[in-house]
Amino acid sequence: MLFFSKKNILKDLIPSDHVDFHSHLLFGIDDGAKTFQETLHLTKSLMNFGIKQIITTPHIMQHVWDNTSEGIIERKNEVNALLLEEGIDISFHAAAEYLMDDNFVQLFKKQKLLTLKENYVLVEMSYINAPIQLYDILFDLQVAGYRPVLAHPERYNFYHHNFDEYQKLKKAGCLFQLNLLSVVGYYGENVAKTAQKLLAQGLIDFASSDTHHQKHIDSFEGKVLLKDIKPLQECIANSSFFKH
Repeated sequence: MLFFSKKNILKDLIPSDHVDFHSHLLFGIDDGAKTFQETLHLTKSLMNFGIKQIITTPHIMQHVWDNTSEGIIERKNEVNALLLEEGIDISFHAAAEYLMDDNFVQLFKKQKLLTLKENYVLVEMSYINAPIQLYDILFDLQVAGYRPVLAHPERYNFYHHNFDEYQKLKKAGCLFQLNLLSVVGYYGENVAKTAQKLLAQGLIDFASSDTHHQKHIDSFEGKVLLKDIKPLQECIANSSFFKH
């Protein structure tokens, strides 16, 4: 065990009215679900954990996942219709997870972004390094009227030994979204330890699943590797902010 872990199973910490606002459930458009049957299975699995609303967030990443707002909404509408045919009645919405790069800047300067709610937009960085113009991007994004919600800050290894950077990101206007599976060690020991530290310092605002596939669902059976689960519970509860 990484920490003095209590026997808290992750799935048992999900409240019965949880809003999951980061996932990759729209089939065939990014590295998440490949078919509608997979979308259906993942959706049912999340519902079984107590999730009552889903805002799924396909990647928009130039030259990798060249999704558009229109294409995402079209696929979301298709999925909603298919879910109803299967008798699945869940509040199922779509936003996007935007990679912060030069293309992203051009995008939000030219057109409206696909937001989680109101002006809150889910953003991410490369896992290799932060963009050179990161703070310029964050500044310009907010000038354009958006609030950045940074996806899985605990997974950016280049910040693990430069913790002051997290404080700097917060001061620059970022809200932080923790990946739930980070606290069961799914992404490795260093990510779990960073998640623990961010939670302990009160830097995490929200928590969501970032579900892509069955392995992620299975990992909800894992034990939470935290000394104190209260900050995690608070961040999970805060996610109801994104209720539609």
